[in-house]
Amino acid sequence: EPMGISTGAGLIFGATGGVMEAALRTVYEVVTGKTLQELDFVAVRGLEGVKEASVDLPPLGTVKVAVAHGLANARKVLDKVKAGEADYLFVEIMACPGGCVGGGGQPLVSGSARMALEEDYRALRAQAIYEEEAGMPLRKSHENPAVKTLYEEFLVKPLGERSHHLLHTSYTARAKYQALASEK
Repeated sequence: EPMGISTGAGLIFGATGGVMEAALRTVYEVVTGKTLQELDFVAVRGLEGVKEASVDLPPLGTVKVAVAHGLANARKVLDKVKAGEADYLFVEIMACPGGCVGGGGQPLVSGSARMALEEDYRALRAQAIYEEEAGMPLRKSHENPAVKTLYEEFLVKPLGERSHHLLHTSYTARAKYQALASEK
């Protein structure tokens, strides 16, 4: 049942900063060859529009990362990068405020319910995700047995020829979008 197997890292994708945190867990272990003892990268969590953090990844040293949610905040990060004012190694951008927990596929929260809450409903949803994730037996993406089997039996190895061909993509300009961009 490959679709029924998951890790905590997959669960936290629902909150802004979750993709970054999941990636950092795996990158740390792949780059250092050591087991990551402290799995929580709290600096990339929360509802601030833009979060920046420095993460120690021996032997790479200290690397800078950024997390943004909401497209106005994404623009801030991208403008900073474009202007040469930021040297992030990795950037996570989520369009929905708060990440998927604040997205259009979530149950609506009425204005009166929002007013009655002492905390932002998106923060409460993210908190529930992190609490659930903390109790999961597998908390790192690369520990997922279905993913391990996929690589062992089909993709061969991460970043190998087959996995690169099937799992990686790149930007391709499309005529429709070019026409829209030229209207501005």
